[in-house]
Amino acid sequence: MLEELTGKSRVVGIKQSRRAISQGQAAKVFLACDADPELLESLAKSCDENGVPVEKTCTMAQLGDACRISVGAAVAVLLK
Repeated sequence: MLEELTGKSRVVGIKQSRRAISQGQAAKVFLACDADPELLESLAKSCDENGVPVEKTCTMAQLGDACRISVGAAVAVLLK
């Protein structure tokens, strides 16, 4: 599942992810299961409204590692 993020175009972070979803560039969204639910609630709703699949099984640390960044990530978006 997270292997999808390693070699393809992606964005990491809430602001960039929100922009990609609203502009129709998101193929799949990864939300960290241990991130603050209040931060991710609007993103999950936006994904639902735009028909973007959401994956919620990884932690912030796992998501950061998959995106090859040195910190955890609350959200990452696989771009079309």
